[in-house]
Amino acid sequence: MLDLDFDRSSKPFANAVICGCDEAGRGPLAGPVVAAACILPEGYVPEGLDDSKKLTEKKREKLYAEITKNAVAWCAAEASPAEIDEINILEASLLAMRRAVAGLGVPVDFILVDGNIYRGFDKPGKAVIGGDSISPSIAAASIIAKVTRDRMCADMHEAYPEYNFAKHKGYPTKDHKLAVYEHGPCPIHRRSFLSFLERDRDKLEAALAEKRAKEN
Repeated sequence: MLDLDFDRSSKPFANAVICGCDEAGRGPLAGPVVAAACILPEGYVPEGLDDSKKLTEKKREKLYAEITKNAVAWCAAEASPAEIDEINILEASLLAMRRAVAGLGVPVDFILVDGNIYRGFDKPGKAVIGGDSISPSIAAASIIAKVTRDRMCADMHEAYPEYNFAKHKGYPTKDHKLAVYEHGPCPIHRRSFLSFLERDRDKLEAALAEKRAKEN
């Protein structure tokens, strides 16, 4: 559960500005990985704040509006599918987080990052395993990142409706994999995530034949 004192107790000195950082979208087959950085006012914790994955879409949207209205500063940034393919998803996630911190527009003294790796930032900080369930500022960042990426998926759906991004948000569901096999990858698919097209070819071919039989 959230430790309301975690951010304050993490400060290297009394008046240090703490920034929380998290990402959304490491697992999907398509679209960018999105990171957010957030600085909350001292002592401010929105009611119901929690790890974005534990919240309903309606609750996330409500908290997103409250957080972005009241935060000292916040920023969402991304790393593209091409960057993911080039440098791998871990490095792309860290790149997106560094971009989010850089986009805050205010000085930061210490950075709290969800996960177990902290590197490449130009400020001191630390990785916090399960940080989105412990640190209020990381939890706030997780909500901003998740809502931002989900909204991107709605746009992705409009551009490429045959893949149904609005439903699965790019994650590797059975229907999404089948759509990629049937239609081929679109420009926003992560090529390095598509090894299943060869590995599962026989299963996908059988599933596609069954799908077409039902349609006829």
